[in-house]
Amino acid sequence: MSLSLDKLRLLRRQAGDAKAVAPAPAPAAVPAPPEPALPGAANDARQPAAARSVFAWVEQEIRHKATGVAMAPRAVADASSLRRLLGVRDRSSDAAPASRARALDRHLPGNEIAPGLHLIESFVPQDIPSVPLSLAFAKRETEHVSPRDLMFFDTETTGLAGGTGTRAFMIGAADWHVDPTRGAGLRIRQLMISTMAAEAEMLRTFTGWLAPGTVFSSYNGRSYDAPLLKTRYRLARQGDPITPLDHVDLLYPTRRRYRGVWENCRLATIERQLLKIVREDDLPGSEAPSAWLRYLRGGDAVNLRRVAEHNHQDVVTLALLMQRLVHEEAQDRQTLALAGG
Repeated sequence: MSLSLDKLRLLRRQAGDAKAVAPAPAPAAVPAPPEPALPGAANDARQPAAARSVFAWVEQEIRHKATGVAMAPRAVADASSLRRLLGVRDRSSDAAPASRARALDRHLPGNEIAPGLHLIESFVPQDIPSVPLSLAFAKRETEHVSPRDLMFFDTETTGLAGGTGTRAFMIGAADWHVDPTRGAGLRIRQLMISTMAAEAEMLRTFTGWLAPGTVFSSYNGRSYDAPLLKTRYRLARQGDPITPLDHVDLLYPTRRRYRGVWENCRLATIERQLLKIVREDDLPGSEAPSAWLRYLRGGDAVNLRRVAEHNHQDVVTLALLMQRLVHEEAQDRQTLALAGG
């Protein structure tokens, strides 16, 4: 905060400081003409002595600024009093909590497999379906899919509007896998970038997870996640591995079966009502963009870890929902067969 003598005199007059009526003597050799005195303020007698001493200190500092006179400890305290009196915020004190918050917790889960690219792996032991799964629930009467060809996937992105300005900062994928040490189960792999420059490597890594027989399974992924990834592959000047592969979107058969049964057919509603899954401390998907951007701008990683947990549960839910839809379609066909017989 810097003040000229003229501004200081004006502040002192407004504060009712009687000593502000006379101008300070000019430092030049030629004396300045005296300034006409103004009547003292009505509340001059009631003005606190501390305020008058603050004004006097500031005037002294302005006069001796060129001489490099250092502030005394009392002067620092008086400066704080002046800021409070004038309603001026000390911005230097505001910066300290922000810097502490930025350094508070920036730990990301998983392993950094490339600069700015993190791989999060987990495993859920469970029985792998032993027979091919019918896709009749998806209106594919003659098609079946091998359980181990399925890849359940979901992305977390910087926005829901789509377009070239939106990017995926996390790709989650789950597939049935036989691990040499852990046995059969659902393998969950998640790729997350902590810098924008790592996007190209994330896309290359995801391509390496795919095979010619891979069948994608998602929830609204055909309309949102897959087109978004295709766009990012084109912008990264990489081949598009998404288009050649089959895709079973579970949103549409779920809507056909459960529309009107519950308030909506959002994945969170379906898993709660149909699969009896209750999430604890779940971060809504709408808050994922702000969590990632906060980290990117130097903030903490607390909510970004919650985004990873949310994404993990999404792909696990997709595997459970697929099996439930297959089972219920088989029951419906059995019921119709018995009724017809």
